[in-house]
Amino acid sequence: MSIIIPIRNDMGATPSRLKTPPGATLSSLPPLSVYVHVPWCVRKCPYCDFNSHAAPGEIPERAYLDALRSDLEQALPSIWGRQVVSVFIGGGTPSLLSSAGLDELLAMLRACLNLWPDAEITMEANPGTAEAGRFRDYAASGVTRFSLGIQSFDDAQLKKLGRIHDSAQARAAIEMAQRAAPRVNLDMMFALPGQTLDACVADLGQAVAFGTEHLSLYHLTMEPNTVFAKFPPEDLPDVDTSAAMQDAVEAELAAAGLARYEVSAYAKPGARCRHNLNYWEFGDYLGLGPGAHGKLSFHDRIVREARLRSPESWMQAAMARDGSHIAESRQVGPDELPFEFMLNALRLKDGVAATAFSERTGLSLAAIAHQLEAASKRGLLDADPTRLRATPLGWRFLNDLQEMFL
Repeated sequence: MSIIIPIRNDMGATPSRLKTPPGATLSSLPPLSVYVHVPWCVRKCPYCDFNSHAAPGEIPERAYLDALRSDLEQALPSIWGRQVVSVFIGGGTPSLLSSAGLDELLAMLRACLNLWPDAEITMEANPGTAEAGRFRDYAASGVTRFSLGIQSFDDAQLKKLGRIHDSAQARAAIEMAQRAAPRVNLDMMFALPGQTLDACVADLGQAVAFGTEHLSLYHLTMEPNTVFAKFPPEDLPDVDTSAAMQDAVEAELAAAGLARYEVSAYAKPGARCRHNLNYWEFGDYLGLGPGAHGKLSFHDRIVREARLRSPESWMQAAMARDGSHIAESRQVGPDELPFEFMLNALRLKDGVAATAFSERTGLSLAAIAHQLEAASKRGLLDADPTRLRATPLGWRFLNDLQEMFL
């Protein structure tokens, strides 16, 4: 996620509800998605800063599902009557859930929520935990889209990245997922330790060879509080080489029919991720599970919330049914909304319609007229008054453009 919500240190405390000046009234509510976090993985990767925890053995599936139901039921008053357009089950490694566990999870969501009949239901999976039968069972339960954490097809790179799978397992997992579900995304990384430009392009070429329709591509970064941040690899590509990799990869993927539509996402026509698009278009999402973040709009306010990060603390607090599983719930002030909106919307290659700003924030476009004019004069923002869209220069200096709306 792009928005980072600070979590208080006193994780056992009840939620802090900060009072901020009310924002403008929303005339309608945006689409609603649901994110479900499964926090366990087989082994924590050295570059990963997600809320994931190495499982000591068998994951506590029964306790997790019971707590998830309690979390969901307590959230229902905030979203009652609203349709859900997409579900994303992320982690961690959700494919550590048993087939029966995943089936129960989706049945729970259908029973409690107004899911669209054609709702996109994505599940992240690790090639190292892939089994053909389990993929088929997940799809039979309702998963319509798998997102596979491939990262690379180079065995040496996979070892450096601390992945539990090898290239053969990656290929097998892709074939299993493609047979089981109509949509498959591959997560890949570039600017890896010792990686050359040719090696990077060749790696992505192997991903495209599967007829991949959606690909998420991430630059390896040294995130705080990770093993790589403390012990960074010595042979990382320099800035110029990394930039050349990005340009070459974008050209290669475009030639294969995958257009870049978001900072880290490429897709063939009709294969864009609906769930992630709702994030970037400043839609709403209910976050369930340990550490999950959410954004919920009401006619008179927009609220951000975050669950307790510790799986054990979250499970215990969720079952208490006293709201203590929510670490933070705060109303987003009108002074924050322009930056939050533009931080997301400008990640999209095509941007968003200018009218979306008022529809999703309740504020007049006049509230950011000065910033829009300044960004346009600097050549960072498209001059088209009907769209909020970064120019090619603006995309290259996206952080600078987004910060103009702080």
